[in-house]
Amino acid sequence: MNNPLALIIDDEPDILELLDMTLGRMNIKTRSATTLAQALELLGQQQFDLCLTDMRLPDGDGLSVVRHIQQHCPSTPVAMITAYGSLDTAISALKSGAFDFVTKPVDLQRLRELVNSALRLSRRTEQPAAPEDDDPILGISPPIRQLRKQIAKLARSEAPLYISGESGSGKELVARRIHDLGPRACHPFVPVNCGAIPSELMESEFFGHRKGSFTGAVADKPGLFQAAAGGTLFLDEVADLPLAMQVKLLRAIQEKAVRPVGTQQEEPVNVRLLCATHKDLALEVAEGRFRQDLFYRLNVIELRVPPLRERREDIPLMVERILRQLAQRSGLEQPSVDPACMERLSGYRFPGNVRELENILERAFTLCEGDSIMAEDIQLNSNPLPADEADLGQIDSLEDFLDDIERKALTQALEEARWNKTAAARRLGLTFRSLRYRLKKLGLED
Repeated sequence: MNNPLALIIDDEPDILELLDMTLGRMNIKTRSATTLAQALELLGQQQFDLCLTDMRLPDGDGLSVVRHIQQHCPSTPVAMITAYGSLDTAISALKSGAFDFVTKPVDLQRLRELVNSALRLSRRTEQPAAPEDDDPILGISPPIRQLRKQIAKLARSEAPLYISGESGSGKELVARRIHDLGPRACHPFVPVNCGAIPSELMESEFFGHRKGSFTGAVADKPGLFQAAAGGTLFLDEVADLPLAMQVKLLRAIQEKAVRPVGTQQEEPVNVRLLCATHKDLALEVAEGRFRQDLFYRLNVIELRVPPLRERREDIPLMVERILRQLAQRSGLEQPSVDPACMERLSGYRFPGNVRELENILERAFTLCEGDSIMAEDIQLNSNPLPADEADLGQIDSLEDFLDDIERKALTQALEEARWNKTAAARRLGLTFRSLRYRLKKLGLED
């Protein structure tokens, strides 16, 4: 197997030499460029397994390199070298398609981890794609096709990712798929429900503890960050973290290190962080329940998982797969689904999304008496969603109607307060930030 080839771009000779020596010791061949023009010329001449580029170049910037690679050689992972503390630059690079970033002065251990991860990604790109039958994200609807494309792209990045979506829509499934398609697939995927951990145990659960650090700590215990070492830590319902824990999580993300309870020594951690919540995280920030600086770090890229009611054409496929899995687990024959039953399912709004569909079918599978599930075998919890698009429009107008009520209430409060937003917020029982958020959401403020 040929040694990997890396392109390193920097106009500082000492940085070029450091990168060249470090990669050389890893049996990686390198080509060097000191300007944007030289880099683009080399990229046009041959294929590289990875690229490391400084942000500031004499004739341009590293973002131009990232965009060029995204357009002309998207299989090449590119990482940005930024000045220490230049978080905005790093986030811009990640949003433009950079795989990851490293700060100056360059930490060699961090650099080696980044390079190894990038090379794993290059090797995975060369392998044939997994059959679509293996894809747990099932569906043929436009929202699901778009979601698959986004997952494939985001799996190639190390950027923190915020997965938004309603309860039961499959956010953890999406997070696991991103992990499985990425360079960390051979390392652990650790899902955590932040709302299920008692607040007094959170620090110990996340960061671990030392023996004797508190009553009941009878042995050293690694935390969730350590358990996910080299892999992915998925924080579900991250909005449920108390503010004190949000501060500690922010520090762990910034320093890429954690301090177990009972010790003053920080331990480096190497994880990709994915988070999710069914709540509106921007509104949580506006209401003062979630730290803005943590939101900024977690929400580098947002991925929205569509609710089931927005992809009703996928319901027959999902029904088939769920019933097949139930039959395999139970050792029984898979029942068919009566057309009237399928029509009833396809016209239902599914407030609980995919999870509710699974529960409905499991109950029907257990209780149906024949070899077919009939309409009367399924138990729905609310009024069905009419199947025709005109009636769907009525559902959409309900949300418009509620927005209109809120808009009128806000406008009335502002008029009564002579457009003093602080006074209007007080009248409505809102924080000033929450008022600003709602005004912007409803188009009442630029």
